[in-house]
Amino acid sequence: MRTGSEPRTARSPLRIRFWLGVWGLIWAGAGTAAFAMAGRPGWAVACGLLTVVVVVDLVVVLRHIRQGPHYQPGRDVPPYEPDDRPGGR
Repeated sequence: MRTGSEPRTARSPLRIRFWLGVWGLIWAGAGTAAFAMAGRPGWAVACGLLTVVVVVDLVVVLRHIRQGPHYQPGRDVPPYEPDDRPGGR
């Protein structure tokens, strides 16, 4: 059941996701360079693709951080009971 305190106590996972993405970008970039220098083109391409995925994720995360908080119901919106009907409808 919703308590009504969620907007005040909620924490966004975007900043931790950003820093984990930066950590992944460092490792994927290092892996790409290391495998390229070691003469392993298949692994270098795999790490390069992972680097691209991480960069796209970081762009999305930064966009969401810059958008700021979205609508949250205020104190005038009463708590609601979960839907217990069969089938969840």
